[in-house]
Amino acid sequence: MTDVLSARRRLARHLPPTPAWSYPLLDDAAGRTVVVKHENTQPTGAFKVRGALNLLACVGDDRPVVTYSTGNHARAIAYAARVHGVDATIVMPAGAAELKVRAVEALGAKVERHGAGMPEAEAVANALAAAIGARIVSPGDEPALVAGVATAYLELFEQHPGLDTVVVPVGTGTGAAAACLVAAAVSPRTRVVAVQSGAAPAAHDSWRAGTCLRRAIGTRVDGLATGRGFDLPQRLLRDRLADFVLVDDDAIDDARRLLARRAHTQAEGAGAAALAAVLARPELMGPAVAVMVTGGNATEAELTR
Repeated sequence: MTDVLSARRRLARHLPPTPAWSYPLLDDAAGRTVVVKHENTQPTGAFKVRGALNLLACVGDDRPVVTYSTGNHARAIAYAARVHGVDATIVMPAGAAELKVRAVEALGAKVERHGAGMPEAEAVANALAAAIGARIVSPGDEPALVAGVATAYLELFEQHPGLDTVVVPVGTGTGAAAACLVAAAVSPRTRVVAVQSGAAPAAHDSWRAGTCLRRAIGTRVDGLATGRGFDLPQRLLRDRLADFVLVDDDAIDDARRLLARRAHTQAEGAGAAALAAVLARPELMGPAVAVMVTGGNATEAELTR
């Protein structure tokens, strides 16, 4: 928790706390009190900016950075690089949504598009960083990312003490790992439940197996489209996570519609996955549950659906 408190001090000058509210119509639909933590209100539209700002504040040099991402991590690193005055190159899959690419470029980062998915983008990013002497930033295996993201959960427990359950969507797993760390320190009675798309279950299967695995990516939810477990988050989740569930992409779309209609909230697919888990697996949830709306950067295809 020392790293989390240090991260909060670093981030205070950049990011105000995000709201965490409940909505009676949403509570009615879920059959319980649902606190919505609005990380979709961040300047990049997603929670990952917390980790990126904290990481680059801790680096201590002006070397360029290279990372790989389908969207929100890319935008977060681009934003943090601009704040800290370093060059950033983001490797994105060739099929990355055009609006997400433009959002990264608008922040001053260079985008390289390679491969069909994250595994190919990761390989290109590692090779590029080695070739130009840049610092490679893993979207999962960076302690400073986890510490920065954990500030969101510290805020949540201060805003709403006494939560029974916190539900966290998982791509790389930094958010769920952060939630587990903070809950253990300040709200040990709160259960942390992770959720991932059944069409990209690498983190889920890694946690169940107790070792990092690779799985095919079939989901249309960009923020959950990771093909492998990441070592650092998996180690933090192993003995702290209460449960890990899978939901299908259609259920995530249904949850996005429900957030829009009953909580005035635009969520991207990953940002609605936590609510999808609450609706799909009510037996795992207590009477007071928080859902992390991790981002609101919905693609045009998501908005059309």
